[in-house]
Amino acid sequence: MEAYRDQYASLFNGGRNVVLFGIATDSPESLASWAHDADFDYVFGSDPEGAAFSAFGGTPRGNGMPGARSVIVVGPDGRIADVIESFNQVDPAAYERLAEVIDRVTPEPEQ
Repeated sequence: MEAYRDQYASLFNGGRNVVLFGIATDSPESLASWAHDADFDYVFGSDPEGAAFSAFGGTPRGNGMPGARSVIVVGPDGRIADVIESFNQVDPAAYERLAEVIDRVTPEPEQ
């Protein structure tokens, strides 16, 4: 998620009113500490049972849990644009997929 934060404007067109929800099985305290220390400007949710992940449209793994650090992308229209079931924050391909989703739901600004 650090790469998303650091490259937000250049890779993701400034996000243009896209909201990201990072969902993980980590404890609320752990996620809050990590988000605060890293100065993230998006929402993280602790979902140890996988209920929120399922409610957002994610398909739990065989054990009923969400994928590690799942990401829910909400478009400017307030609708869920995509559910990235397992977001590997150190894999550049994860950010390519995220950029594709954001580009799909956010038209280029008129000039």
